Amino acid sequence: MTIIPFQQESSVPTERILLMIVGGFLLVNFTALAILRDSSAQHWLHFAGWATCSIVGHFILNKGLPRRDAILFPIAMFLSGWGILIIDRLAPIFADRQTVWLIIATIAMLLTATLPYVLRWLRLYRYTILVIGILLLVSTILLGRNPSGQPGSPQLWLGIGTVFFQPSEVLKIILVAFLASYLGEQYPAMRADELHGPSQRRWLSPRIVGPVLLMWGLCIIILVWQRDLGTAILFFAIFIALLYIASSNLILLLAGGGLTIAAAIVAYRLFDVVQLRIDIWLNPWLEADGRAYQIVQSLMAFASGGVFGQGVAQGIPDYIPVAHSDFVFAVLAEEWGLLGAVVVIVCVAILIMRGLRIAVYHDRSPFHVLFSIGLSLLIGMQSLLIMGGVLKLIPLTGVTLPYLSYGGSSLLMAFVTLGLLLRLSAGER
Repeated sequence: MTIIPFQQESSVPTERILLMIVGGFLLVNFTALAILRDSSAQHWLHFAGWATCSIVGHFILNKGLPRRDAILFPIAMFLSGWGILIIDRLAPIFADRQTVWLIIATIAMLLTATLPYVLRWLRLYRYTILVIGILLLVSTILLGRNPSGQPGSPQLWLGIGTVFFQPSEVLKIILVAFLASYLGEQYPAMRADELHGPSQRRWLSPRIVGPVLLMWGLCIIILVWQRDLGTAILFFAIFIALLYIASSNLILLLAGGGLTIAAAIVAYRLFDVVQLRIDIWLNPWLEADGRAYQIVQSLMAFASGGVFGQGVAQGIPDYIPVAHSDFVFAVLAEEWGLLGAVVVIVCVAILIMRGLRIAVYHDRSPFHVLFSIGLSLLIGMQSLLIMGGVLKLIPLTGVTLPYLSYGGSSLLMAFVTLGLLLRLSAGER
């Protein structure tokens, strides 16, 4: 199929205009926050850090990827800048760290986007990177720590001194790359099997059933040893989606759904953390001042925000525990209202749509198609899990909201994902 690249002449001005609009929005809000806080150079350092990343990133991308998608980078910078503003409003010391991580993440994104053979390496060395991912998972199980130091908390981080990193964030991209490469190689074989008819029972082939059971087992390990419900759900959902897209086999999709339901029932009966989250999802009001305090405060924040919100630093989201991380969407809804929440949802939807557009117009190989779709689903499903969780539409899973939530490893991997999508949108040399 013919590749239709993004037009070089329209990318640069479009991206520049969008970044200027985003910069104006953040400047107004940082100014309002500085006025309410009796002004502080600290706020302006955060804005200056964001502006520097935007300008330098735009300049380098113009040189390295002139035919890139012009929408992806401005939206990511918009969400990350808004996230720093919210974190600054809640806990300035965490905003300092997030700004530093934004600089590191931007550098990683630029390296990922401009390296000419990064996609080829991910495709050819899929088993090597899978082994690296499994080693990271094992090391987390054996040596994992929790920065909070609270007894009984999930040990999901590896750390040196005061610097902590969550390996599961890296594992997300590793698994998407591995699945895209593996399924991309199997893709022609799966299509050829269709010629032999249903009597061949191609859906029972070891090359299809084997990976399903392997991924299901990996997710169970994550759930049992790490108590990380969100990551386990995210991994398996993306895998089943990619497998269905590659094979067009509805039976595999239904089988994956059946395995998910079975694992959820068993997990509810065996693990207290899963039972807790299901119980407070079904009826949080029975323990509004106890175990369900966090989700109840989140719902009250949404209610008090109304349509237009309370205004910058005018709400009281401090009542929500860990508001700057898991519940940053509730803070945004309280102070920017329904309008702000819809803007975030639309931005995430645009990121997903642009990623799928890359898959449609840049299908040089099944790997490129599946990798673009997988990265888009990674952003979309993770956003859906956390936004639905804080709204009590689904059980809370504890994942972060990409680009907005506090977390260095989360922000870093979100920008690496962005770099890969930019690389895919420009085509591989």
